[in-house]
Amino acid sequence: MERPYVLHLFTPGLQASPFDVNMAADAGWQVIVPYAQVALDGVAALTQDAIFSRGPKGVAKTGIFIGGRDAMLAADMLERAHLALVPPFAVSLFADPSGAFTTAAALVACVESALQRQGVGLAGRRVLLLGGSGPVGRIAAVLCAQAGATAVLGSHKGASAANEAAQLTGARFGVELQGASTSGREALRAALRGADVVLGVAAAGVQVMTEEDRAASANLRVAADVNAVPPEGLAGVGVTDDGVPIAGTEVLGIGALAIGNVKYQVHQRLLARMRESGKPELLSFPEALAEARDVISAKAR
Repeated sequence: MERPYVLHLFTPGLQASPFDVNMAADAGWQVIVPYAQVALDGVAALTQDAIFSRGPKGVAKTGIFIGGRDAMLAADMLERAHLALVPPFAVSLFADPSGAFTTAAALVACVESALQRQGVGLAGRRVLLLGGSGPVGRIAAVLCAQAGATAVLGSHKGASAANEAAQLTGARFGVELQGASTSGREALRAALRGADVVLGVAAAGVQVMTEEDRAASANLRVAADVNAVPPEGLAGVGVTDDGVPIAGTEVLGIGALAIGNVKYQVHQRLLARMRESGKPELLSFPEALAEARDVISAKAR
């Protein structure tokens, strides 16, 4: 009998996301089994249950997906699962909590593409992430820092919350991040001064930068917004904008649907890669960024 492709879906939450289940099914996984309320200390045992039950040939058709909503916890769970593998009993692993890793990768790749059209790159740019203490913001900040940018996590909760998120995230992933208060117009506009790139990564339906706020950043080149729910998170950035100038400015706007299109393709590619590569894959946000760059490059050809 032909062995089916089995994906084990670990989440620390009360239930698995239907989004993750649908994406996995559409990527060709035949049996998708969710495990809810998975604790960090329980990951190793579950992983070894998955690998030792199918034999070396069966593990080639087995994968583990790590979801949830906490980017830091998902990264830790991915690491625990990887350490629990015992070659040749090794399976492909992929973490993408609430789509944060693939969304952050798509966001950063879209920004890189827009900057390249202006003849510059991310290296040396100052990137302000509004709503940056959330999962997408933290991972996007790490990717920006790894690309040579100065990444600043902005938080409406004030400087203390922003600095704590920057310190914890930077320490976890080995990069230097900064924090800035965006609590109130004065603080927000102070944070915007000198920013080359602004990323709207706050909660859906919340506008975090008005047109008047944007004017505070004389150096602004790109404004990218992951919010698809009205009102737009960054004023003037339409959801379908794909590197087009914001009206009355030379700032290139990138909207949520343009970013989401890349994110969807990246997510599908990585799920398919787990199933098709023939070797154990370890997939996180660096691999997602590489795929996002490839998606954008292919679109440009």
